[in-house]
Amino acid sequence: MKTIYILLTRSDTFLSKLVQLFTADPYTHASISFDECLQPLYSSARKNGETMFPAGPTTEVFHRGFYHKHQDIPCALYELSVPNEVYEIARREAQQFARDSDLYSFNILGLILCKLGIPFHPKYKYFCSQFVAEILCRSQALELPKDSSLMKPMDYTRLPELRCEYQGILRDLVRLRVPV
Repeated sequence: MKTIYILLTRSDTFLSKLVQLFTADPYTHASISFDECLQPLYSSARKNGETMFPAGPTTEVFHRGFYHKHQDIPCALYELSVPNEVYEIARREAQQFARDSDLYSFNILGLILCKLGIPFHPKYKYFCSQFVAEILCRSQALELPKDSSLMKPMDYTRLPELRCEYQGILRDLVRLRVPV
């Protein structure tokens, strides 16, 4: 058995504040990792770490970019135990998204339709929690309770297969997980 990690965060960016305004959820962003040090994290987010766009599938790390500058944000880390072959399929899917990142963009309309409960799957477009859901679905790591385009970051906190391993501030999680 191996472990897949799902990190939920809430930043103070415009988009995060907008999402929280509409959902009132404590977490507004989801990432997935295949390493206990959480490096790298895969998500659909800002590609350059600074500006909101361009956005789409990308890798996120703690020692540079967005997370390096925003370590005082709330987060929760969830773990999912899966068979080795499922883990490898999920990891390859995430790596493929990252390699082909230029083909993809952010599913901003999908974010709005998600709030309305309307599934929406435009080709090559994902928002963060949809991106994580796609990897979990494609690898058959987990059967989700709803369509991948309707998954919100907070939905991961309600999945019985996931175990919450940490809840607190990102800086403290980084100290616990990332070797110096």
